[in-house]
Formats: sequence, structure tokens, C-alpha cells
Amino acid sequence: MKLGVFAVLFSDKSFEDMLDRAKESGLKAVEIGTGGYPGDAHCKVDELLESEEMRKEYLDKVEERGLTISAFSCHGNPISPDKQFAEESHVAFVKTVKLASLMGVPVVNTFSGTPGGNESDQSPNWPVTPWPPEYSDALEWQWNEKLIPYWKEQGEFAKAHNVKVGLELHAGFLVHTPYTMLKLREATNDAIGANLDPSHLWWQGIDPVAAIKILGTADAIHHFHAKDTYIDQENVNMYGLTDMQPYGNVKTRAWTFRSVGYGHGMEEWSNIISALRTYGYDYVVSIEHEDPIMSINEGFNQAVKNLKSVLIEEPATEMWWA
Repeated sequence: MKLGVFAVLFSDKSFEDMLDRAKESGLKAVEIGTGGYPGDAHCKVDELLESEEMRKEYLDKVEERGLTISAFSCHGNPISPDKQFAEESHVAFVKTVKLASLMGVPVVNTFSGTPGGNESDQSPNWPVTPWPPEYSDALEWQWNEKLIPYWKEQGEFAKAHNVKVGLELHAGFLVHTPYTMLKLREATNDAIGANLDPSHLWWQGIDPVAAIKILGTADAIHHFHAKDTYIDQENVNMYGLTDMQPYGNVKTRAWTFRSVGYGHGMEEWSNIISALRTYGYDYVVSIEHEDPIMSINEGFNQAVKNLKSVLIEEPATEMWWA
């Protein structure tokens, strides 16, 4: 496995300075935002699509520092009832897949999206309970009329460009659990897989190691985000896990994103890394830092230090002892 970083963390830096920061930290890969929620601070997609020379110069800057690009990321909502945002998200995805194909980047990360509850809705609707029955009806309509048709077409598009799609299992979007990931994959094709982030699993009550076993068995993990979550049980008792307080309300929130090692101990992270290797994922572990009580530099540095202590980098050898 290789250690990398989701480079939007350093959006205030130039492309070259961001790469230098990654290299100085001993990383081997960078994940680059290309639009949508992550923005495009380090990758102007239209310019790169138009110029083979610019693409070569771009990759040369990455490779001369001993780095690779693990993924392009354009998280958005391509099936949003906000038609303008849906179109922007879709265009960003299509252009990103084309660019990834041209530049040999194997994965494009994004969200599955969430439509309204019916054709006339103006806002996304995320059903989380089967009763009253109108919620179940809405969910069935969303999957059959919006989610599956969209990703069936885009899955074929990605596969034709030799690019894998990593859908982040993120609450608020229809694909947010191992089950919903595999359900969509079965309805589309194997270009569709997970950008697995344990931080979004922990607060849903899902054991990341178990999720890795489930998705790894199906060869459905295309990329991995390293981010932690701290769960405050006293606050869970008050607000529940579907806590809608702003992320900055750390004292009262039921759960909070943390840098790696500050929500769960390194034994748990060791188990996660071991499960990834055991179940076939031997690619990049990409640090995502959204810790509200740590600076960018300190949170990033601590994540690097902690992950280096458990990362399995070398290939396994033969069992010389047996």
C-alpha cells in the first residue's frame, strides 16, 4: 500500500508547493480535486483536456517528485432536483473521467447523489426509515427512476474509458452503506465501487473492518480515505447519531470527524489496514483531514505519523516458517 493525501487540504498552496509538501512528508500519492464540492485548485480540467503538452507537464511535475495521482475527485450530486447543480456535477464527472483516461489515473471519486422524493421536489430527499410508507415509496422511485438509470449509463461510460468510479459511502446520499453500494453495483457494472471512508461508517454504527470484508470480497473497493470519527456517547444520548448540529459544535455534537488516531486507537487502524491487505486492496490510503480542533498542518502531520506506524507497504513473502 501507499500513503497519500486528498490534496484539497492544501488548496491555498500552488500545485507545485502542494506536491512538495506531500513529498517532504514521505507520501507516495496525491488525490486531486477536479470540481464539485472539492473544487479544482490544483487541476484546471478544461485546460488539461485541450492540451497534451500541458498534461505531460502536469504529470512530469508529479512524477519527478516520486509521486503518483491516486484519483481525481469531483464529488457532487448529479441527480439533484436542483437541475443546474445536477448538470454542473454531471459535466464535472464526465470531464474528469475523460481526463483520468488520458492521464492514466485509474479512479474518479464522487458521490452517488440524491434526488428529490418525486419529480416535483425542489430539494434532495434522503429517506432513512421505511414507515410511514411514503418514505419507502419515495426511496423505490429514487432508485428505479433516478439512481440506477444514471449510474448504469455512467458506469458504462467509465468502463469504456478504463476508469473506475469510487463512490464515497456518505450519509445524505443514496449509496452510504455496504449494502447500498453492492445493490447499485449489481444493477450497473463493476466499474462502480467504493471510495471507502471509515469515518462515515463509524457514526452509522458500521464496523469498518466488517465493511472491508464485505466489499473486499466483492472486489468493490476502488479507493480509500483515511479519516477518523470520535463518538461522544453522552451527546448521542441527547441528539442521536443523525445529529444536525453544525460540525463546529464539538462540545455538544454526538460525533465529530478527527484526524487518524484521535477517534479510534492505532490497534483499530492496524486492523483496518490488515483487513484491506487481506481482502485484496493494495492501493493508496489517502489522508483526508477535517478535524475541527486541529490545525491543517498538525492534523495532517499526526495522520501521517500514525498511519506510517501501521501501513503495510511491502508485498507479502512466502510463508517461510510453514
